[in-house]
Amino acid sequence: MKDKTTILVVDDDPNIRRVVQLYLEKEGFNVQIAERGDDAVAAFRRAAPDLMLLDVMLPGMDGWQVLKAVRKTSSMPIIMLTAKEETFDKVLGLELGADDYITKPFDGKEMVARVKAVLRRTQGTETEEEEKTDVLTFPGLSVSLSHYEVYYENKRVEMPPKELEVLYFLASHVGQVFTRDQLLEQVWGFDFTGESSRTVDVHIKRLREKLVGSDRYGWGISTVWGVGYKFEVK
Repeated sequence: MKDKTTILVVDDDPNIRRVVQLYLEKEGFNVQIAERGDDAVAAFRRAAPDLMLLDVMLPGMDGWQVLKAVRKTSSMPIIMLTAKEETFDKVLGLELGADDYITKPFDGKEMVARVKAVLRRTQGTETEEEEKTDVLTFPGLSVSLSHYEVYYENKRVEMPPKELEVLYFLASHVGQVFTRDQLLEQVWGFDFTGESSRTVDVHIKRLREKLVGSDRYGWGISTVWGVGYKFEVK
């Protein structure tokens, strides 16, 4: 019996494999590695992983062939790693039995969140209470950090990871004012210099565009002139 959840990472790029492995091991996962498609099928049969992160473009067998081979005998969740964004690829993958997609280049924290979300969904281990622990809700708005999902006016809003993280951080501290430097440190994790603080302004602008009309619900991201930003509930 395995003590840890095992993730099989299949990618021919050593840099991507290393980054993914570091992020997953940091979260307590056991990680197995394969560089080729045929090796991935062999590793799947040998290691019986709980989930596979599978690149599309691989030597030996491509990702589609690996996906088809695994699906002949297993419903193990598979998340495709792809640099392609064509609708055809996504439809093909879903038809072949992929559980989710992550498009390169991807954010490491988003990747971990997607892995956890798929595991919870496929293993049925997420309780109703656990689903609620990371969800911030306001009238017309719902933000989930573990699922990396934002719903506004009952519609899912597509957001890059950092936009979502800025929104989640501000909404977690209602009424508290944060400077640009504080937001950079809290959300990006390290200090930016010079013109880089403009990054925060750009993300706030995009958030406001996507959450237009929030004033009628009594909340919004407010500018505190000369200081920074806050999530305000009236």
